[in-house]
Amino acid sequence: MSIATKTGDEGETSLMYGRRVAKTDARVDAYGCVDELNAALGLGQASTANPFLSEQILAVQKELVVVMGELATAADDLDRYSKDGFQLTTPAMTDRLTAVVDDLEKNKLGKFKDWSIPGKTMDSAALDLARTVCRRAERRVAALMTADGSFNREILRYLNRLSDLCWLLARYAETLPEQRR
Repeated sequence: MSIATKTGDEGETSLMYGRRVAKTDARVDAYGCVDELNAALGLGQASTANPFLSEQILAVQKELVVVMGELATAADDLDRYSKDGFQLTTPAMTDRLTAVVDDLEKNKLGKFKDWSIPGKTMDSAALDLARTVCRRAERRVAALMTADGSFNREILRYLNRLSDLCWLLARYAETLPEQRR
């Protein structure tokens, strides 16, 4: 089977379980932003030689697959999605990110007084790019949440924490001697 299905040639796409929606649908926009975020993190993953950064980025990338899957499933199909064994975005995922943020602030970085300009190192630039894409994804998910009262609010919490983590990881990357220009 070819990747070129041609089913989207008229401006529609399928959600999980085959529901057809416009490619301009807010849900498609939201999971598209998360997909871009995952790709930006992939750039960070490919550029780093630091085991801590690599481990953190890969863990997030795996969690973003969970987030994308949930976003790509219509509200009416979420029960089926869960029954089929797919995971939903959980507070434990957000708590994991919070723990890494806390560790970075307390044990690796300390307090910040100044603004940061992206691009000091390749690793930090990739993480700053991921952070900005994450913020866009947050805005798209917030719009979905406003329109649907039953929306899983944990997705927004997760993305909010993730943007904080990306910023801190970028600052951490700037401290690595092997990464300085």
